[in-house]
Amino acid sequence: MAVDDLITDPTLQPLLRTSHATLAQTVSALAWLQDQPDNLQHSPDAKAELAERQKVLSAYLAKLRGLSRRAAFGARTTKQETAEARQEVDRLLLQLQNLYYEQRHLMGEIGACDGYDHAYTHLPLLPVDEYLELFPDQSDLSEQELMPLRIEHEKQEREKMEQQRLELVKVKDALVKENTRKKDELKKMDEKLEAMIDGLDPHREALEKDLSAV
Repeated sequence: MAVDDLITDPTLQPLLRTSHATLAQTVSALAWLQDQPDNLQHSPDAKAELAERQKVLSAYLAKLRGLSRRAAFGARTTKQETAEARQEVDRLLLQLQNLYYEQRHLMGEIGACDGYDHAYTHLPLLPVDEYLELFPDQSDLSEQELMPLRIEHEKQEREKMEQQRLELVKVKDALVKENTRKKDELKKMDEKLEAMIDGLDPHREALEKDLSAV
């Protein structure tokens, strides 16, 4: 492949054309010099022609140096931009790798959560069909939306049952106190009756003696 086919950057095309033109001018000047081995020292026209050719060649060389300097600056800028772009690509690749790592981590956490034996799954909740009979307006809800409502319902029911239990405990305590009070009263009555019976014993013995004498 020719060099001209390898250089496709539009900014280098003027340098390439000027280089070709300079080369052609140089080759032309050398060919002319070969044809004028003796005339340069004796012919004013030859000297003028040589001076003109040197002037044109110098102009081409000056233009070529300017374009070459510009191309060098452009290459330096392009190199700097390429380095910055490579750094940006490296940064983005590192960020992408971090995102992949975080994604794998999160997928692992999600899998662990899916397989976790949650405590709420063992709660003695009301069966779903019985719950929906009580709340038919919730039949269109998903399992994720329904579960908190079922747990809240169970909590409220247990709070009601606990309140009833506490009230029954109060009733029980009152009955125990009342039963204890009545036992104490019966005990006192038994003591009084025993004292009365003990007080009647002398009379009973005297009556038995009188009946024996008769």
